[in-house]
Amino acid sequence: MSNYTKTNVGKEGRTELHEALSLTGAEVSINSLPAGAGVPFVHSHKNNEEIYGIIAGKGTAIIDGDTVEITAGDWLKISPAAKRQFFAANDSSITYICIQVKENSLDGFTVNDAIIY
Repeated sequence: MSNYTKTNVGKEGRTELHEALSLTGAEVSINSLPAGAGVPFVHSHKNNEEIYGIIAGKGTAIIDGDTVEITAGDWLKISPAAKRQFFAANDSSITYICIQVKENSLDGFTVNDAIIY
């Protein structure tokens, strides 16, 4: 059995990697919205914080009623309880990665968790 899994992400509007990569500690999704479109719902989480990385384009995130302008290169960490919704700008599509992990679950960082051979 191999110690790695590889997949290729196409140009779907949303790709969740938990099944494609057999993830056991995080949920990762790649998301694209066309210009002027938005996620059709507001949501929060019970236990999981989300980390959003804007890969291309621009738009806005509404977080607990605050409007946050987002553009390629921006990263956001949003606590589980925060209500959030994402929108592409009227003149630009947006592509972003969402990483979802249980809040306060990180036991060590690379330097502390790595085994050097």
